[in-house]
Amino acid sequence: MGLLVVPAWRTLRAAAPLFPGLRFGSIQACDNPAEGPAGDRGSTSATGEPRGLYPHHIPTNVLQKLLLSAGSAAVSLYDPYRHDMIAVLGETTGTRALQDLHRRMSGDPEGLQILQERPRIRMSNLDISRLRELPTGTFGREYVRFLDDNHVTPDTRMPVKFVDDEELAYVAQRYREVHDLLHTLLGMPTNMLGEVVVKWFEAVQTGLPMCMLGAVFGPLRLSARRQKKLVELVPWAVQSGRDARCVLNFYYEKRWEQPVESLREEIGIPPPPTIKV
Repeated sequence: MGLLVVPAWRTLRAAAPLFPGLRFGSIQACDNPAEGPAGDRGSTSATGEPRGLYPHHIPTNVLQKLLLSAGSAAVSLYDPYRHDMIAVLGETTGTRALQDLHRRMSGDPEGLQILQERPRIRMSNLDISRLRELPTGTFGREYVRFLDDNHVTPDTRMPVKFVDDEELAYVAQRYREVHDLLHTLLGMPTNMLGEVVVKWFEAVQTGLPMCMLGAVFGPLRLSARRQKKLVELVPWAVQSGRDARCVLNFYYEKRWEQPVESLREEIGIPPPPTIKV
């Protein structure tokens, strides 16, 4: 059971003999989610050793990635609330999907601006007081309401570590930080049912294997009553994911004052089903 309650860096460090060349001690020092790929690049540690392509980066070879993928998948299936292991799984299996997302962002004016400016969604960058003062129904006000109702903050998102491309690492970080915004746009809470619905939408939108895994195996953790609700929710999420524009091509930080309904319409997300989840 110890494997399921310790932080990700401890889990990986315990497996250090399987991963020659990895400096697992550095993971502990870099677990501050307030930092990430958009920070200083090419920095060095206190000992003068390079830290990789971006802050927190841990270079891995193919075998190491396979072992990390297998281990994180096993833990994630056993405990879907291990967000650290889910993050590792997404990074070690998502290269092709991240490349496709980067291509889609590069081909869109707003997406390209995001790639160039690299905004971050975290508490230090949000004026929460101002967002709370926005009118009900605006995207910023409803996003803060979502954070308050579910007792979460954007700072709980793990920094990217295992993506061996600095540009793709930012795409992965952006996807990770946009996740809570999608909960707001899709009208889904953070319980397991809501997470499964969002994962189906994200799986269709992004093609990330981690999202597909969560979408397929997540329902196994639901009660029979909640599984029945998926009969209506999953087709809606899948169709919405297919019809919507790429959700990473929206500069959400510039759209706080936009009505949620207007933003949904612009993205191509139909109103959520009126089902209590």
